[in-house]
Amino acid sequence: MSGTPGGGRRASGVLAAPAGRMAALARAELTLLGRSRSAMVAAVFLPLVLPFSVQSAVEQMNLKNVGLSVGLVVLPAAIGFSLLFAVYSTLVGVFVSRREQLVLKRLRTGELRDTEILAGSALPAAVTALVQSLLLVTACTALLRVPAPRAPQLAVLGLLLGLVLCVCLAAVTASFTRTTESAQVTTGPLILLTMIGSGLAVPLELLPDRLANMCRVLPLTPVITLVRGGWTGQLSGGQALGAVVSALAWTVASVFAVRRWFRWEPRR
Repeated sequence: MSGTPGGGRRASGVLAAPAGRMAALARAELTLLGRSRSAMVAAVFLPLVLPFSVQSAVEQMNLKNVGLSVGLVVLPAAIGFSLLFAVYSTLVGVFVSRREQLVLKRLRTGELRDTEILAGSALPAAVTALVQSLLLVTACTALLRVPAPRAPQLAVLGLLLGLVLCVCLAAVTASFTRTTESAQVTTGPLILLTMIGSGLAVPLELLPDRLANMCRVLPLTPVITLVRGGWTGQLSGGQALGAVVSALAWTVASVFAVRRWFRWEPRR
């Protein structure tokens, strides 16, 4: 009996140590993020403006035949934009910049583990996306008369899967990005493909079946599917499970790619 309290304290200390290290790193990254105007614009301004810039185009679509409204298209798109710009695009720049400045190399010589370094660096961007998502949901609900989600658990699951997936995809993209300046080029393909083909600008229900099936294999399509399905309630159990499995498969593949190709020192 006497050994139990001590064992509990040791276990809590083991758990608290990584959390404390990641929190310290996250605070440092948040400070650096606040000092970068370009990063602040990409992470904060664009995700809040882009959704409403596509509203006029969405209003021209024939949405009634697929059981959607303008708000039910714009809201998931808004969350998708937040994931793309506040998390994915921002973190590619963060990982590349810290690598080229030898910050990642120095961090690895300390107590931080590789996973802790990546997770701690990603925390400010992930929190930013979460806050943005809450603000965007509130704005869309008020301005576009979006009803309460019929399956909120699907929307929450989609957002969480999207956060983890975008962090992993950012690390993968950073592996093949030589400089901070070239990050604008290497992030372009995924951003464009996602905006066009993952249901952000045009719901998959409005696309031809063959094209829609091709778009369903894109990384963020299952995320948008889950978020939209959470609000519409039109997603069956099989469809929801398929979206979850697809998102997890992309995440596992991304983790493998990070472990295989991520660079901790400047590219030569």
